[in-house]
Parts: sequence; C-alpha cells; structure tokens
Amino acid sequence: MTLFDFSDYGALLSLVSNSLIAGALLGIVGGLVGFFVMARDLPFAVHGISELSFAGAAGALLVGADVVVGSVVGSVAAALLIGLLGARARERNSVIGVLMPFGLGLGILFLAIYPGRAANRFGLLTGQVVSVDGPQVLVLIAVSLVVLVGLLVMWRPLLFASVDEDVAVARGVPTRALSVAFMVLLALTVSVAVQTIGALLVLALLVTPAAAALRVASGPLAVSLLSMLFATVSVVGGILVALGSAIPISPFVTTISFAIYLVCRIAGGRRGARVRSAA
Repeated sequence: MTLFDFSDYGALLSLVSNSLIAGALLGIVGGLVGFFVMARDLPFAVHGISELSFAGAAGALLVGADVVVGSVVGSVAAALLIGLLGARARERNSVIGVLMPFGLGLGILFLAIYPGRAANRFGLLTGQVVSVDGPQVLVLIAVSLVVLVGLLVMWRPLLFASVDEDVAVARGVPTRALSVAFMVLLALTVSVAVQTIGALLVLALLVTPAAAALRVASGPLAVSLLSMLFATVSVVGGILVALGSAIPISPFVTTISFAIYLVCRIAGGRRGARVRSAA
C-alpha cells in the first residue's frame, strides 16, 4: 500500500479549495477561542463538547439530516449543560466527565445502526479532507463571524473574568452569563471543527496552538495572534500534506500542531533560562 502519492497533486489541489478556506477560517477562530480556553482552564470542556457534537452529527447522519446542523445542536446542548451546571471548576469537571462517555456512546450507537457508507462514519471521528462543499463553507463563514463578533464584544469583561474571577464578581461583572456565552461560542467552534479534523482530535486545534503560544509570548494580544497563526499552519498544512496521502487529515494536523508546541516549549525554556541567568 502506497501511503503518499503526489503525482496528481496539482489536480487534487483544485478540488480542495473549499477545505483550504475552511482550514484557514478554523485556524483563525480556533486559535482565538483557544486563548480563552487556556485562560479559563477549559481543555477538558473542549473534549466533552466534541463528544456531544459527534453524537449530534452521527444522529443527523442516521436520520438523513444535515450533519453540520446535528453537530451544532449537540455542541450547543453540551455547552449549555456545562455552563449552567458547572459554575465552579470541580462541578464543571464532574458534568463533563458524565457527558463525555454518554456522548461518545450515543454517537457510536448511531453509527453502528447507520446503514450508509463506512467512510461517512469514519470521517466524523477523524475528519475528511474533501468533505467540505460550498454550502458548508458558507455555514462555516457565518459561524466564524458569529464567534469572532461575540468574542470582540465581550473581550474585556471575559478577559477580566478569566484572569481573576473573584475580583470580577466583586466589580459587578456578570461572570455566570459570560461563562455561558463563551461556552456557546466554544460549542459553535467545536461543531465546525469536527467537520474537518474529526471529533477525536479537536484538541489539536483548540488547545495545542494556544498552549504553544503561551510558551513563547506574554500578553493577551500576542498570545492570541500566535495561537491563530499556529492553528492556521496546523490545519492548512495538514490538509496540504493529507491531499497526497491515503491517511486521513487528522494525524497530519495533530503532528504539525505537536511539532510547533515542542519547538515553542524548547524556545520558551531557553528564553527562561537566559532570563534567570541574567538575573
């Protein structure tokens, strides 16, 4: 079996223009959302939401409905449950721990009884490089705009509540409402990411780039910009490599993302060592 074949790469490249647009949008939105995911200590929530997003997409696939709509419904339902029931970190982790196996089990059940092509089932878990069509790009653009505008509108109070929630509460910041609103925006981001890189590996888009940026930058703006850059390089780079391979897109996205993280971790460690030695 040949894993890589770039002989018709030019012709194949023209077929995935929608996927490249989707990848760039996901990188921008996912990188920005990822900054707040790390600031609010929500990596576990990303995984929990992705499992319910997977269940919603699988359910839509089973009944012949739009998979994107099913994914959004599952993600938003999970986000509302986590945001409303998990006000504190301990409560939140408990709710996520309950939702994750339920969502995964439900999704597996739907896929087990789905009579269609196996590639459709497998794609929900690992992503499909050529699965994004014109209407899905339009949906992705609309969702991305909603997330970006939402984050810009509540940037300052959300950042304040993320850095020091107790002080924010004392200052009258509506932290509970902000938490639920951000969880909804996170859910929308997860639901569209599942369509490209699959439910199992969403963390590579929403957590790893931001974690890498935090290693080499300080300050919300610098970390956010670097996170968006790293996420975009990971997704678009993964699509370009996967195009000439028989392997699904997700291993390439995760490998590029992890490589960026390792480089940033090494660079950040050396910079920290120089600062300590200078002091």
